[in-house]
Parts: sequence; structure tokens; C-alpha cells
Amino acid sequence: MTPAARVQTAITILDEIGAGGPVEKALTGWARRSRYAGSKDRAAVRDHVFDVIRQRRSLAALGGGDSGRHLMIGLCRRTGVSPEDMFNAAPHAPAELSDAERAGGRAPLDGPEAADLPDWLWPEFSASLGDKAAKAAQVMQTRAPVYLRVNVARTSRERAIEKLAAEGIDCSPHPMASTALEVVEGARRVHQSEAYKSGLIELQDAASQAVVESLPLEPGMRVLDYCAGGGGKALALAAHAGVDVFAHDIAPKRMRDLPERASRAKAKVTVLSPGELDQAGKFDLVLADAPCSGSGSWRRAPAGKWQLTPARFEELLETQLQVIEKASQFTCADGAFAYATCSSLSAENSGRVNAFLDKNSGWELGFSQAWTVLDGADGFFVALLSRVL
Repeated sequence: MTPAARVQTAITILDEIGAGGPVEKALTGWARRSRYAGSKDRAAVRDHVFDVIRQRRSLAALGGGDSGRHLMIGLCRRTGVSPEDMFNAAPHAPAELSDAERAGGRAPLDGPEAADLPDWLWPEFSASLGDKAAKAAQVMQTRAPVYLRVNVARTSRERAIEKLAAEGIDCSPHPMASTALEVVEGARRVHQSEAYKSGLIELQDAASQAVVESLPLEPGMRVLDYCAGGGGKALALAAHAGVDVFAHDIAPKRMRDLPERASRAKAKVTVLSPGELDQAGKFDLVLADAPCSGSGSWRRAPAGKWQLTPARFEELLETQLQVIEKASQFTCADGAFAYATCSSLSAENSGRVNAFLDKNSGWELGFSQAWTVLDGADGFFVALLSRVL
């Protein structure tokens, strides 16, 4: 495919998404229909689509409209590519620009448009990040780095770097966690690497690793990952020697790949259904990475910020408080409870912790820590609570 043909393909996919189609379904459907497209073509089209979704509002301003065509005009202008070179009416390329399209477009307005956020969310976002809000929003317009977690139960970070380098994957240590690597080159090779297939490394954001590293883990502990999802944190917990890890999720299907992942990592994780959890007793440490807006990871899943509504946000806040109330009950008398989100919004973080403490005098805050995209990874939050003895 020519660069211009890739632009036209992205336009078609973006129009499908704009009509309400799920992002991954639109991309997968195109790939299945387009066997002629090579791996580089598929990667380039995917990058175009996600770059646009991250920057939809500002690109609409630059391109003069919100159709797939206007958004790709905006992306060309932002990246310094002449739209005339891409919109040239060559075979499989977009039609030439009209006079109106050449004259259209403007600089995004300061505030939510330039930040690529919904109007209603900007006050919450800016209040949460203060004078760092605009800079954080700018970072969120870019692609997220790829991070790996070294399975320190099996190898060292230094040895993992060497093994990955031998397979054409260059990594460097990331300071956010002692297990974290940032992929500098060769990210698309990770899934096929022997280091990944043999369980020496896992894909996991550095801030997510930092959450686990912040917890007071000791040999002999029974630890519950209450909202395990795919199980990334459960596996990170299980890499700590002597820790007995249990994983639970209210939707057990989310954990369907966890046994295979644990086997690959040679880690022991006991998967509990909701019914089994009620019979499992108490735990020395309970971690609840609660459902949230995902605002800290919108670089990876940018459609989420456009799908979030004020009503849905209020539902999430209520759900988060319910999760804290429920999950904390599985903590033993002298144990600890950790609440975490991949959110950058204070209402979902310290706001939920304070709401719980206001209603429950038998708990106290040990520490809390927030990371933002300005720290070099996803936005994350963790607070450690303990019972008042």
C-alpha cells in the first residue's frame, strides 16, 4: 500500500468508528477483508486510527470537520505532512482537496479542545492535575511506551535485557519499578519472543508494577487480588517468594487466560469464583484495582475518554465505593487493604478513599501514592488502609 492508500483506509475505518462501530471491530474487519495488506500496512493504518482517536477534537479543528477525511487532513497538518501529497486522487488514494478544505481548519482553542477532552470532563481533569493538566493532556495525545515486567522469580532484569536484545528487542530499565523495562526498539516482536513465551517477561505498564511494588509483601502472606481482570497484578504478586496469591473477579470470564499465563510464568495463583471467595477465609492483604474511568491509560485505550459520560462517571464513583466496602471485608484483623485505580482523577482516587474513611471509623490511611503520565508511564493511584486496632 502507498502512504496515500493507507490514509484512505484510515478514513474509511474512522468513518465506521464515527458511526458507532467499536474500534477493534472496525480494524479487525478491515484486516480480514484486506488480505493484500502486509504487516507494515496494517501497523501503519492502526497507528493512523489510534493517533486520530487520541487527538480527535484538536484534529477536527485543524482539519475543519469531524469526518474521517477531515480528521486525517488534521493529522497531516499536525505531523507536518502536506495534505496535498496524500490527497492526490491517485489509485486507492483520497480525492484531491477542495478549495474549502485547503482554506479550512484552525488552531485548537485552549482548554478541552486543545487537550482533547470532553468539555464536561475538563474541570475535573484540570482540578485533579492542577498546573500540570495541560502538559499531561499533551502527553496523552501521544502513543504510550511499551513496558515489560521482568518475572524476577525466574530471572534478573539484567539477564532479561540480554535475552531480549538477542531477539532484536532493545530495552532499558525504567526507574518506576525494579521489575520494569521500557521497550526502546522492537516492540512488535515481544509476543513472538522466547522470553515472552517462556514466561520470563510480561507486558505490564510500569506504574502498574509500581503499585504492586509499593505493597508490604512478606513471605507467608495470603494475598487476594479482588478485581483481578486479566491477572497482571496477580502474576506480579506471585513473583514474590513465599506469597500465596488468590485471584477473584466479579466477572470470572475476565480471568480465563490467567491459568495459562500463570503456567507460562511458573507462578502459583489460585483462581476463585465469587462463590469460592466467600469460603476462602480472610487475607493478610487485599488489593482492589477497582473499575474506573481508565483516564490514566487513555493513551492505550483512547476511545474510553469519548465514551465516558457524566452519568457513567457517577456510576463508577458509586461502584468504587461499593468495591472498597466489599473487598475490605476480606482483610483479616491485622491485615491491610489496598485500593488502586488506573485513573488520574482525584474523585476516583483520594475522593473515594476519603468517602470510605468518613463512613468507616475502624480504618485508617497508611499511605497513598499517585502517578501521572508525566512520570513516564500510565496514570495510577494506590492507597493502603489498615484496621484501627
